[in-house]
Amino acid sequence: MSYMILIVLGLIAGTVGSLIGLGGGIVIVPALLFLSSATPFFQDVTPQVAIGTSLLVIIFTGLSSTLAYIKYKTVDYKSGLIFFIGSGPGSIIGAYVSKLFNSDSFSVWFGIFMILISVSLMLKKKAKPLNKEHQGIIRTFRDDSGEPYTYSYNAAAGIAIAFAVGFLGGLFGIGGGSLMVPAMMLLFLFPPKVAVATSMFIIFLSSVTGSVSHVLSGHVDWLYALALIPGAWFGGKLGAAINKRMQTKTIVATMRIVLILIGCQLIYEGIFR
Repeated sequence: MSYMILIVLGLIAGTVGSLIGLGGGIVIVPALLFLSSATPFFQDVTPQVAIGTSLLVIIFTGLSSTLAYIKYKTVDYKSGLIFFIGSGPGSIIGAYVSKLFNSDSFSVWFGIFMILISVSLMLKKKAKPLNKEHQGIIRTFRDDSGEPYTYSYNAAAGIAIAFAVGFLGGLFGIGGGSLMVPAMMLLFLFPPKVAVATSMFIIFLSSVTGSVSHVLSGHVDWLYALALIPGAWFGGKLGAAINKRMQTKTIVATMRIVLILIGCQLIYEGIFR
């Protein structure tokens, strides 16, 4: 029974993560903590184990969705590798710092972080781009109709932002895309589809480095990970296919509401339990 639940959870997390460029950990981490405390089917899962298991699973979501986005020609490899220079070390440091959390403080901080992610998703849709002049590294993307979109960024600024995103991803086990996608769209004028696809490429690379520390520290439940990975793999491909064919406004709006509700619940549990 527990493994069927995890397979479905992996599919949902992979689909949502790939569709919006979040990675899926934003679903897996709180779900594992909730299932551990609210159902008899799961053993006790600590925050560190939830993070470590999530990051390991995100490797497969990231790889699956990246391969799908490569087929759709929306991955900016050069920018992804540049940002990884910052996000890679950041994810390792974040994974190490995560050891300092106890269960209650983790719930409070993770809840606050989820609410901030919801705000960032709202800003991604409503805010006007902050950078209106192309400078530094300039890239051009052509959509399905052949219309060109030009965007640019400063390499040093991109690496610095990616470091912060990687740190938070390693700290909370969420892959970091929830912040990287809005940053790429608002600061560097990335087209939405390129931002999501490139984010999944970065998440794949960062999750590989970030999960190493958790594996070495014994923060991975391998049975749970093996049950989550099949669903996450197919979810990554499904999310990329939906992203290719559908508008995501309704899905993003729903995610904002869900993130706020879960965030408030985690804050409540961290303070009063």
